[in-house]
Amino acid sequence: MTGKQGRQWRSMGKGLVLGTLLTSFMILVYCFSSQQIPLDSPEVPVPHSCAHRPSHLKHTTNSSQKVSGQSCLPKMDIMFLKTHKTASSTFLNILFRFGEKHRLKFAFPDSRNDFFYPNLFQRKQVKDYRPGMCFNMICNHMRFNTPELAKLLPADTTYITILRDPAELFESSFHYFGRLVPFTWKIQGEDKLTEFLLDPQSYFDAESYNSHYLKNLLFFDFGQDNTLDPGDPRVDEGIKSISDRFHLVMLVEYFEESLLLLKDALCWEMDDLLFFKLNVRMGSTVSKLTAELRAKALEWNAIDWKLYQHFNQTFWKKVDAYGRQRMANDVAELKKRNKRMASICIEGGHAVEAGSIQETDMQPWQPIGSNSIMGYNLKKNVDKAHLKLCRKMLMPEIQYLSELGVNLWITKLWGYVRDIINW
Repeated sequence: MTGKQGRQWRSMGKGLVLGTLLTSFMILVYCFSSQQIPLDSPEVPVPHSCAHRPSHLKHTTNSSQKVSGQSCLPKMDIMFLKTHKTASSTFLNILFRFGEKHRLKFAFPDSRNDFFYPNLFQRKQVKDYRPGMCFNMICNHMRFNTPELAKLLPADTTYITILRDPAELFESSFHYFGRLVPFTWKIQGEDKLTEFLLDPQSYFDAESYNSHYLKNLLFFDFGQDNTLDPGDPRVDEGIKSISDRFHLVMLVEYFEESLLLLKDALCWEMDDLLFFKLNVRMGSTVSKLTAELRAKALEWNAIDWKLYQHFNQTFWKKVDAYGRQRMANDVAELKKRNKRMASICIEGGHAVEAGSIQETDMQPWQPIGSNSIMGYNLKKNVDKAHLKLCRKMLMPEIQYLSELGVNLWITKLWGYVRDIINW
């Protein structure tokens, strides 16, 4: 056996042991942690609105209303479907800060940072849930389930989500989740992504553990069947149901424009949109897709591509309604404000590799077998006026959830297992 073959067999052996361990571990913790709502609990209707209106809350006049002289109150009841590998952690940070600013009540998961994904969302997964409770915001990873969310959230809830070019999303998902998908362990060679895309049918198994991460992941996150033929009528029906339910579908590739459409729809202020890019990968770990591989990735994720094309059209219709020149001006203003905050908050003005992050509280969650996710160092001697905001804007999702009072014992236990595997 050659040295290269030996390494491949050792890698496969490690993968098999890893997969068995992780599968058993997650099944065990799920069984022990899933809370039960009594079957005889009466259905209690949720109020039409859960938005409180404190006396200090200011009426806002955003740019779309300046012409008419009208003012509005910011919308507080929000459902954000946090799709995977779509800059959703960056947007989540914006929501956390907005929620804290207005003292909103979040519907959080219990014991982990998602709602027992990839299972369909259930109300019982919400921490301390009881029928009739009022929640303003829900935004952690879940698999969308319309009937259950309708029984949890008030009728005036604004539904928001975000999409990404499916080829780029697939590359990111393959890098981040690939080691957790057993059928990838048999892929030979160093460039497993290319090998897979050249002949995906020879590897893909729809029944395999975590297989959803590597085929039409967006459609799956919306609670739909990601293995349908793209021409199946249920695909168009699914896209229509998503379009009917969601008030705004943002696009990663036009993140600032998306935030400004959000601001317009929810009557927020420009400073509510400030952000730093979180969970960014090192450039050296990103596989540059050739034109051929991109075409194959889109073909393999044809439903997601159909979904993306549909909402790309609706997105630009909203931009046209907003006004192209007005949008360009507002994007420039938002970038200017973000650049100013970076100069105030970030040591060196840019993200750094995980090994260069000085504070444990600023360390982002890493995928198994890699330290590819970058983070930030808080600038020394930040003035008191900006210190709290800077820290919150730079804070990774897991640490922010803990600060908001979420019990993450399963997530933390998973982190210890991951660290042992990576050791």
